[in-house]
Amino acid sequence: MKKNLAEFIGTFWLVFGGCGSALLAAGFPNVGIGLAGVSLAFGLTVLTMAYSIGHISGAHLNPAVTIGLWVGGRFDAKGVLPYIISQVAGGILAATALYFIVTGNGSPIGSFAANGYGEHSPGQYSLLAAILTEFIMTFMFLIIILGATDEKAPKGFAGLAIGLALTLIHLVSIPVTNTSVNPARSISQALFVGDWALAQLWVFIVVPIAGAVVAGIVYKELSK
Repeated sequence: MKKNLAEFIGTFWLVFGGCGSALLAAGFPNVGIGLAGVSLAFGLTVLTMAYSIGHISGAHLNPAVTIGLWVGGRFDAKGVLPYIISQVAGGILAATALYFIVTGNGSPIGSFAANGYGEHSPGQYSLLAAILTEFIMTFMFLIIILGATDEKAPKGFAGLAIGLALTLIHLVSIPVTNTSVNPARSISQALFVGDWALAQLWVFIVVPIAGAVVAGIVYKELSK
């Protein structure tokens, strides 16, 4: 239960901090943080949680990460479903809090930082572009996580490497899909947007998990 609660809290922080920065600060008049700021915010959520709850739950904060670590032989199968439930629940609670904050000045939620492709992509990128982006980004994210947390890797730097990796991922892919690489983050926002966000949600569940699974298989071979 302690591990599941840690994942709940950690994923809450990831969605609240990352999506919150996009919704509240990215385009704020004159002092907006922009895409670079949002990218850094997502990286900082993972970085801070890695060093605060990593010793409790591993700070997965992401169903794709949990599944990728299981495929890579780093996580027990019996913990996969409880972790995923905790992560999705944490993300939904964060999105709920953001909903009330964002609408607190009478503003509509708009796209609510939901992930999308085609006309719902920030840069109007196609479904194929979205699939390639999410697969490659999640694949590389898991390779970095598996490598940085390997027993042979330098100690104490995993959280830094993983946080910076997520920052880089967002710097590249926000224009394409608003960056998912995390089904819990995508589910939480889509539930409030409904309509097109729910219709396109399958991409941001299936593709990140596929990328994570392939990364788990590849890294297992690399580390033999």
